[in-house]
Amino acid sequence: MAERQGAAIASFERAANKLSMVGARSSPLTETLGGIAIAIIVVYGGLRVIDGGQAPGSFFAFITALMLAFEPAKRVARLHIDLTSALIGVGMLYSFLDEPTDEVERGNDPDLEVGEGRIEFHDVSFAYRQGEPVLRSLDFVAEPGKTTALVGRSGGGKTTAMNMILRFYEPSTGSVLIDGQDIGKATRASLRRQIAYVSQETFLFKGSVADNIGMGRPGASREDIVEAAKAAHAHDFILGFERGYDSPCGEHGMQLSGGQRQRIAIARAFLRNAPIILLDEATSALDSESERAVQDALKTLCAGRTTVVIAHRLSTIVNADKICVFEGGRIRETGRHEELMARRGVYFHLHQTQFEHELVAAPEPIA
Repeated sequence: MAERQGAAIASFERAANKLSMVGARSSPLTETLGGIAIAIIVVYGGLRVIDGGQAPGSFFAFITALMLAFEPAKRVARLHIDLTSALIGVGMLYSFLDEPTDEVERGNDPDLEVGEGRIEFHDVSFAYRQGEPVLRSLDFVAEPGKTTALVGRSGGGKTTAMNMILRFYEPSTGSVLIDGQDIGKATRASLRRQIAYVSQETFLFKGSVADNIGMGRPGASREDIVEAAKAAHAHDFILGFERGYDSPCGEHGMQLSGGQRQRIAIARAFLRNAPIILLDEATSALDSESERAVQDALKTLCAGRTTVVIAHRLSTIVNADKICVFEGGRIRETGRHEELMARRGVYFHLHQTQFEHELVAAPEPIA
């Protein structure tokens, strides 16, 4: 990457130097040619006055007009260079502005009304590239008030299925329903208001801790923010900062540890108080102590809500109400942990393979 970056910088440097050299040459060249032209005209005009009997006043008036036109003519000569330089930036700006918007609302879609929060996938298929399906006629139900875990090998379609719930992508065929309503026919804003999403990579904005938690529900009071932080087991470490809830998070939350960022994201989800919770590997990159605190917060968050969780670490979802095992874009097995282990199928082999290499105690499950 350093070599690629060096090559890109060198290419830009050559282009900038070439542009500067062309610009630097144009002014002396223009002035030289202009001086030669003026000298020729002065000599010619002088000969006309001496030999031809022309009036000296007319000659000097012409010379004055010529000198006044010289500077504008020089600027015109540089116009092409200045325009070329400016058009590069303008072209980049307009190419960005002309990018088509993926999420376009039709304007007459109704708002989504969520009651119990039952999520259903009916014959959903999807492909990022033509001829390479990621989801193949997917059917499953996330029951209201219960935890549904999506497990399986990487590339099986788990994250794509969760993205379908958020309408980051639209199904090629089939439909996703929430409480019997097709989310593809409702506004995205109303859909996402009903969902609290905690991702594997938490994004924190530049601002204070309180600002970042408050983004879960714009306009929330400081008391509500503090209560959400307490529920997420984040209150104690926040008070340990010098400025408490007014402490800066830094760009992308770089002034906080991974566990602290995750708990702030969970506090944001608590503040949102949505009936549907989506968890995408929320504890995969944490140390044992941070993971236990995050797991405790997630158990409280998920209680009584429709929860869909993606987990590669199977020890975190052994108590899930339903486990859906993805393979090749389809669900191969469905059931509770004990049922799937008794079948000795795909889930059993995943479990055995994972625990052969685990040398530490399994963390407390989130559901």
